Amino acid sequence: MSVLYIHFGDGGGIGEELYTRLLALLAEYTPVVQALPPDAALADVGGSLRYFGVDAPALAERIRARTGGLYGVRSTVGVASNPMLARMVAADGPPSAVRVLPDDVDAVAAFLARKPAAALHGVGPKTARTLCSYGLDSVARIADAPLGTLQRILGASAGRRLHDAARGIDPTPVTPAAPARSLTAEHRFGHDELDRDRQRAALLTLTDRIGLRLRAEQQVARALTLTVRYADRSTTTRTRRLPEPTAHTQALTALARDLHDRLGLQRARVRALALRAEDLTAAELATHQLTFDPSDAKARSLEAAADRARSRFGPEAVHPAAAMDVGAA
Repeated sequence: MSVLYIHFGDGGGIGEELYTRLLALLAEYTPVVQALPPDAALADVGGSLRYFGVDAPALAERIRARTGGLYGVRSTVGVASNPMLARMVAADGPPSAVRVLPDDVDAVAAFLARKPAAALHGVGPKTARTLCSYGLDSVARIADAPLGTLQRILGASAGRRLHDAARGIDPTPVTPAAPARSLTAEHRFGHDELDRDRQRAALLTLTDRIGLRLRAEQQVARALTLTVRYADRSTTTRTRRLPEPTAHTQALTALARDLHDRLGLQRARVRALALRAEDLTAAELATHQLTFDPSDAKARSLEAAADRARSRFGPEAVHPAAAMDVGAA
């Protein structure tokens, strides 16, 4: 066991500045830290254990204690032999704990056997429903299914990945990477939200807040990442590049809602939504494709007027009528 998955906080958002500090704290224990914005990270501590004279669970306890003592952040740490298992064991219970999955074939099989298909990292609600339609509603049943069956259902590469994952195999390495310059907004619902319209309303407010910040800082984004956190604390993350770099709320909203719609969350119990604008650059360096659509020009003029009102009277002075009150990080 040498891989740690660390989730900072309890799902309410920690902010970009604090997140950067927490990543710097992890770097004191190992140089192999992979940022997973907005509030998590992977760390391979295999090369650090001898130096600190402890095993991986003890080092995880030390890290959790320091995040709490220095920054008041309650962290949850999963300790396992690979990133997938570390993520899963971290989510296997209430927050603020260190959970360990021994590097033992029988222990891994027993741990996975009782999990639903959606608990496997990378299996979203749509894939889970497809698997359930074939009777593959648990990791144990997926593990017992022949490789050829999974490949006929999901395709060759996806079937192979699922076949390995159901046996606790994840060849993905922890890749050292700092978070790219980004802006993040997150909303945590007061209860597990099933209503698609309320989820879309939350997305509208997130894109409105991100767009306002981008324009205020004279920046544009080249991509958006949507993270959906479910009632069982599992997550689905999707990223897509924008057609052109933009800070225009209407363009950000269109892409965010398309990402959301493609997940097929009709029956998913959603606990939180996070939206991150990525690959930021100065607005003056970006190009905008001219259009003869009068509605686009009108929308941008209204947006500029709203920005002026917010600059004078505060960010709550003007906001989309269909949005809901959510926070930005």
